[in-house]
Amino acid sequence: MRTSKRLPATLLSGLLVLALSACGQSATPDTPSDKKTPEAAPAKTQSKVVLDWTPNTNHTGLYVALEKGYYAEQGLDIEIVQPGMNGADTMVATGEIPFGVSYQEGVTQARTQNVPIVSLAAVIQHNTSGFASPVSKKILSPKDFEGKTYGGYGAPSEKAVLQSLMSLEKADINKLNMINVGEADYFTAVKRDIDFAWIFYAWTGIEAELRNEPINMIYVNKYSDKLDYYTPVLITNEKMIQEKPEIVKAFMAATSKGYQYAGKHPEEAASILLKHVPDLDEKLVKASQKWLSPRYQDDAPRWGEQKRDVWQGYSDWMVEHQLLEKPLDVDKAFTNDFLPKS
Repeated sequence: MRTSKRLPATLLSGLLVLALSACGQSATPDTPSDKKTPEAAPAKTQSKVVLDWTPNTNHTGLYVALEKGYYAEQGLDIEIVQPGMNGADTMVATGEIPFGVSYQEGVTQARTQNVPIVSLAAVIQHNTSGFASPVSKKILSPKDFEGKTYGGYGAPSEKAVLQSLMSLEKADINKLNMINVGEADYFTAVKRDIDFAWIFYAWTGIEAELRNEPINMIYVNKYSDKLDYYTPVLITNEKMIQEKPEIVKAFMAATSKGYQYAGKHPEEAASILLKHVPDLDEKLVKASQKWLSPRYQDDAPRWGEQKRDVWQGYSDWMVEHQLLEKPLDVDKAFTNDFLPKS
């Protein structure tokens, strides 16, 4: 579930051409002249949404919307695809794919580098990530990071978050050993190279429960409201909003319906995800979905709604820690305009 890497400084803008036409059907030569030819069903608009990572319960609402025909109801023929080498943000920014799954940090960095992506919805209302460690490591607070080894994936924000949390407890970041483990499996890494790592509890934390490998979890948003940012989010690019707003509205109407269903029906939603991605572990998907479903909307008035102060707060935090090249124009980074009214 972990989102990844920092964007390049510049990206070319573009727009994916949507398939808005289809071949009509005509009567065959031997059709009786007094018989009406059945009308062809209206052609659906073909489009795609790219994931940020391998499929997991962050993405369930997309698969529900596909399986339940919510996209078809909106006149869309949606394909869910895996990210390429450049990642979802780049694929959406360049117009290669109209919609994608990202995260607030990535959108914030992109916008301050003049990359025209826009967040359309918060998939989960509150940040469910944090620093996990085996119970045997006795890491109960950021103070306990001293003298330990952290396994990261190379994002500049990692050290800033660790330093921010440790400074609150007067701990010294210089006493923390940090190594890059890339995409290494958490369970393998903590037995071999590291003491703790940054995970999403809804996936890796639940897996630890199922494996009977108890962990201590230090959620980042418990130490600062500014770190209660949106991860993940759904994104598009500015040209889609300007030139095809009806497609964006249709996509969000169906997607919202998919996540609302997944929020209310975790067992059925998990089964749908497993149907579309059968290689996933069934027990993990069902347990993860049960934990995550009520957290999609949580305390928001509707699924997907984003608050300006959440975007502003995390942007301010990034500026404070010199993670941005310039301040974020918050009002251009996200919009709630395409969410259904109720």
